[in-house]
Amino acid sequence: MSKQAVFTMKLEPELRADFMAEAAAAHRPASQVLRELMREYVRQQREAREYEAFLRSKVEVARSSMRAGHGRSNEDVEAEFATRRADAEREA
Repeated sequence: MSKQAVFTMKLEPELRADFMAEAAAAHRPASQVLRELMREYVRQQREAREYEAFLRSKVEVARSSMRAGHGRSNEDVEAEFATRRADAEREA
């Protein structure tokens, strides 16, 4: 990637000094470390948004199904599985 943009930020002198020392200890330029941190942040944010959209669509599908009368109540599901558990205990 071409490095044509400049990013300026304000931070505490102690944080800058600690960061620069850690980057030097890792034998890496601070700018490279910051680029990696920024890329990781961007990736995480995109994944979080995509997952949120996925969940919203799944919830909407489920709500539509329930509105159309295709769902089952929690009580029905609990009753069915209580019966299954009882059957499994008798078989054991």
